[in-house]
Amino acid sequence: MNKQQLTAALESIGMRPGRGLGQNFLLDGNLLDYIVRLSAPQPGETVLEVGPGFGALTRKLLASGADVYAVEFDHRIAEYLRTHLEANNFHLTEADACRVNYLELLPQGRPFRAIANLPYSISTIFIARMLDLPAPPEAMFFMLQREMGERLAAPVGTKDYGALSVRTQLRYEVKLEKIVPPEVFFPPPEVDSAIVSFRRHERYSADKELCRLLPGVVKTVFAQRRKQLGKLLSNNYGKEKALPALEALNIPTETRPDKLSVDQYAQLTRLLFDLP
Repeated sequence: MNKQQLTAALESIGMRPGRGLGQNFLLDGNLLDYIVRLSAPQPGETVLEVGPGFGALTRKLLASGADVYAVEFDHRIAEYLRTHLEANNFHLTEADACRVNYLELLPQGRPFRAIANLPYSISTIFIARMLDLPAPPEAMFFMLQREMGERLAAPVGTKDYGALSVRTQLRYEVKLEKIVPPEVFFPPPEVDSAIVSFRRHERYSADKELCRLLPGVVKTVFAQRRKQLGKLLSNNYGKEKALPALEALNIPTETRPDKLSVDQYAQLTRLLFDLP
């Protein structure tokens, strides 16, 4: 869909893109093809798409033969899709993607991928929702703000490394695949974007209790990231738990939260909660 076609589609439903909804429609067909090649959806595979817009990416996903479950917040766009996009493998839900019950929306017991030009205003909340699912996506491929992508992929010890970095990297290998300039969108965002891949690894996926408890630990310590871990953990979990756990891992009590790797946070969580 080029800019002229997009403008016509917008006019047909009497709307303009709203920055408050994070609506930046991707115009570049080559980038859409790149996302599909990168994510490689398979026939019959379940794919979740959030913010399908007027269906530019959706059509390409459907052409792969995947079963596409799309969630669109804007009623006018949802009506447009119902009228213009008819396919047996297309399933549209009109709802807030941050509030949807995905256990009810998606086929139970089937693995799925999430592939989307994700509305930037909901990216943090939505990705956290995916991480909290009992069975998170096998893989995710998102267009995100570049800054957001850098936070998610940030290595330990950097300024961008935070609670969401640890939570995401506990389950996924995160990689910025391509930097995308503003001019390929309408309206153009004010910052660069990035196509980011999340490929699930199995180091911790089977440890349900660890995956459930670790987010609380990292949220607690990164809320005061300039403070020392000994004090932060003692205040929240008690000295009798915190200090022996740090000692067992050879972590000095004065260490700051951003100096611990994902593996160290996993080990620390196990000790704090007596996990095997």
